[in-house]
Amino acid sequence: MTERSKPLYWEGSSKKDFKAFPVPVQKDMGVSLFVVQLGGTPDSAKPWKGLGSGVYELVEDHRGDTFRAVYTVKVGDAVHVLHAFQKKSKSGIATPQPDVELIEKRLKAVLARYAANRRT
Repeated sequence: MTERSKPLYWEGSSKKDFKAFPVPVQKDMGVSLFVVQLGGTPDSAKPWKGLGSGVYELVEDHRGDTFRAVYTVKVGDAVHVLHAFQKKSKSGIATPQPDVELIEKRLKAVLARYAANRRT
């Protein structure tokens, strides 16, 4: 029996931003995203707070920097990478507000697009 993988969609500039990560981070997160596509939950995935179930973040530390990719599995039968970014804030663990707002905006766009496609 072969497992069918879910399609992976990159929202906005998330793929370009992801490609700017150091290669070891891209490789580790790429494997984690593939696990998600196969229906699994990678060890590095944590629930993203504030947007309900089905939204997760991958976190990778590399040479003192922290990189994140936020994705959702709650829209259709696909994986949507909403945002990929390097956490720059040195004060506290909170995600900077502009990043939080961008993730919310992209999730709303994905949900709206999915709803519109279901009506047609």
